[in-house]
Amino acid sequence: MELTPTMLFVAISGGILAGIINTLAGSGSLVTLPILVFLGLPAHIANGTNRVGILIQSAVGVATFKKQGALDLQGTGWFLVPALIGASIGALVATDIGEAATNLTIGILMVVMFVLTLIEPKKWLREVSERERGRPPAWLLLVFVLIGFHGGFLQAGVGVTLLVGLVLGAGFSLVEANGVKMMIAFCFSGVALVLFGSKGMVHWPFGLLMAVGQALGAWIAARYLSSKPSAAIWVRRLLLVVILLGIGRFLILPTYEWITAS
Repeated sequence: MELTPTMLFVAISGGILAGIINTLAGSGSLVTLPILVFLGLPAHIANGTNRVGILIQSAVGVATFKKQGALDLQGTGWFLVPALIGASIGALVATDIGEAATNLTIGILMVVMFVLTLIEPKKWLREVSERERGRPPAWLLLVFVLIGFHGGFLQAGVGVTLLVGLVLGAGFSLVEANGVKMMIAFCFSGVALVLFGSKGMVHWPFGLLMAVGQALGAWIAARYLSSKPSAAIWVRRLLLVVILLGIGRFLILPTYEWITAS
């Protein structure tokens, strides 16, 4: 497939937007996946290709949060390991499930997350972490296995589920949770990319182009968020908007297309 100037512009600019959204809230894949399909990739190849940008963008985000002193990795292994286990399973399942089932699954998940994001706003806006050190309860470990499965299966929306798990479940502040979210996403995106790549489901030129934009977007957003803790209220608002877009993309649009085709 020949790369045109228009393709280059769309891939990089879309990557910048997705990098900003992913770092501040999550679900930037709601931008990158449609762009990759628009550029001519089949949906299953777009799903695999999307992991290239997520991996590189997450690495940039982690490094920037760490440099700004906004990332404390102590004890985060309790959440990382279950997420990696879930991501491995999710990536293996991803090639065997149909598009309709994928839309329905993620759409229902986004509805649940919208409700969770609306409740207990003080927890979302806390500036000081309330997490307890040591081994988390078993139910919370299971939650991160499921979050990892979501990320391995389909990247779209997993940034939101990670924030829900880290803020409402583990007691992180929203600013701190964003850095940990990027670290976990980096690790399980690497696992997913290896599995998708081994099956020839990655278009590397498009993936690397979008990765350039996503890395730049992640750097911009990480510097802004880590230097302005008061941005938490805007992050929460962005979360709500992104989740509503996800509900439209995965539930309402497929239903509309099914009705109009009948």
